[in-house]
Amino acid sequence: MSIKRVLVTGGAGYIGSHTAKALASQGFDPVVLDNLSSGHRWAVRWGPLAEGNIADQQLVKAVVTQYRIEAVIHFAANAYVGESILQPGKYFHNNVANTLSLLHAIIDCGIRHVVFSSTCATYGDPQRLPIDEDHPQLPVSPYGESKLFVERALGWYGRAHGIRFVCLRYFNASGADPEGEIGECHDPETHLIPLAIRAAQGGNSSLKIFGADYQTPDGTAVRDYVHVCDLANAHVRALEYLARGADSSVMNLGTGAGHSVRDIQRAIKKVSGRAVPARVCARRPGDPAVLVAKANRARKLLGWRPRFTQLEDIIETAWRWHSAEGNAIAKAV
Repeated sequence: MSIKRVLVTGGAGYIGSHTAKALASQGFDPVVLDNLSSGHRWAVRWGPLAEGNIADQQLVKAVVTQYRIEAVIHFAANAYVGESILQPGKYFHNNVANTLSLLHAIIDCGIRHVVFSSTCATYGDPQRLPIDEDHPQLPVSPYGESKLFVERALGWYGRAHGIRFVCLRYFNASGADPEGEIGECHDPETHLIPLAIRAAQGGNSSLKIFGADYQTPDGTAVRDYVHVCDLANAHVRALEYLARGADSSVMNLGTGAGHSVRDIQRAIKKVSGRAVPARVCARRPGDPAVLVAKANRARKLLGWRPRFTQLEDIIETAWRWHSAEGNAIAKAV
């Protein structure tokens, strides 16, 4: 079967908006459902916006009916690891209970294709590296636990209701649209690269490095940074995979290369010519020393390969977005 009309929950957010653009470029019709609690109206440019909460089953059904939706890409969630430890109820309510409400609504409407935004946080502290999809899932935060719950729920809903799904476990989303139309804009900002860029551009404070005593080459934490446009492309491919009648699956999305906090500092200076002022702070609870993906399954099943494989190339797109020009775009739309 073919899929054309796609509901993108959380499509006003960082990854969701880039995915909506990628969908439109490949001939899909994305319809965004977002309550704008953390997303941005200016980021919805490639289809209509239905403003509201995924827990509102009547709204979901109305949107599905009005736009004749055929599949769902589900991003809408809270996604701050530290906050989840302090406010677990918020994460289980929004990420779990509200997702179940969404699933009930779309099942009632006959939708059986779902691409789910999951995370490497479902793995917890790595027992081996790189991390493949068969690695034990032992989350160390309510955020990771909430995403794992939905993965498991999708498995049971698949058995009971015939839903076929792809769960995409991202590593560290990064970068911005190379054309400069959208980019990363969180409040509060917690991601390393935009915080480091802000510090280099003369922000009010230096970059906080949470721990410089890890068992890594330079003592700082190592992560797998995957460009947001590569993530978006994987969602398009996952929809096409489901449209072909393929079986449900879970897949990692990462480059397979790890970069430390110090590497990020050096890359920003190389790209921009500006140093990143920084100070070392205590480690944060739940931060593993190294998280690097093994993404062979996505390569095999989706034919997906990251286009942005060099850290400097990822940083360059982010730097351009976070420059005065990028900020002006966000403010003007």
